[in-house]
Amino acid sequence: MTRSTALETLARQLETSDDYRVLRRLAPRRIVTPGDGTPTRKAIFLDLETTGLDPARDEIIEIAMVPFTFSRDGRIFEIGEAFAALREPSVPISAEITALTGIDAAMVAGKTVDIAAMRLMAAGAVLVIAHNAAFDRPFAERLDDIFTTLPWACSMSQVPWAEEGFEGTKLGYLAARQGFFFDGHRAADDCLAAIELLARPLPVSGDLALARLLETARRPVWRIWAEAAPFAMKDMLKARRYRWNGDANGRPRAWFIDVPDDRRDEELAFLRTEIYRHDADPATVRITAYDRFSERV
Repeated sequence: MTRSTALETLARQLETSDDYRVLRRLAPRRIVTPGDGTPTRKAIFLDLETTGLDPARDEIIEIAMVPFTFSRDGRIFEIGEAFAALREPSVPISAEITALTGIDAAMVAGKTVDIAAMRLMAAGAVLVIAHNAAFDRPFAERLDDIFTTLPWACSMSQVPWAEEGFEGTKLGYLAARQGFFFDGHRAADDCLAAIELLARPLPVSGDLALARLLETARRPVWRIWAEAAPFAMKDMLKARRYRWNGDANGRPRAWFIDVPDDRRDEELAFLRTEIYRHDADPATVRITAYDRFSERV
């Protein structure tokens, strides 16, 4: 018996007891589901490491893209070779970012992203997925226009993790709850871990995580702006889960909410009767996966 076989036998013995949980190191797979003639499409999982959180000021220091094929029902078939590149920023990498990512100035010195190779990787993709697309998409769009032309989805916010019994959405936590661990905070490793999560069934519904993500990503939403709402109504808006945009980002400095198609008329009626108390005409914008998570809406 080899050492690895002996250890796996011990792990399975521990799993028979409710007193133990076993985490296995992620072994990346090339084939997840053997081909069965089902039509497939290409998606890209993207992850970035950056010098900070502000895409207007901070810069990408690492990008990774991992292609995979999937079917309309959410099955993942084949995972391709990763594209990964380091990039030297024009600003210093802080000690905090180095501690978080393991990337320091020496590693990125003189490094640039091969944009042509990156575009070749993205060619033919019908979807870009990121674990926190609201963070990654603005940075990616500043790197290259190719990312403005593709639909995006988010494995953090568009999978119903809470409904499935998860108490958080960080990638490392979700992986641990699904029984594996990985070397985090390097972009390619994060991509492979997230794809593995999407390939697995969720613990309550039994649905594949990618199937639930696709279901949400395909649905358009309406962004409704409550411009010039009376200040006295702010608590009512917050209770209804409106968010405040106070930044000078080209969008209204106002409360806003995103609602699905079938709630648009209901939400407009709420604003007219409860907030404005007259026949107001709030601004609305239809958002699809082509512009969701971008700074353009």
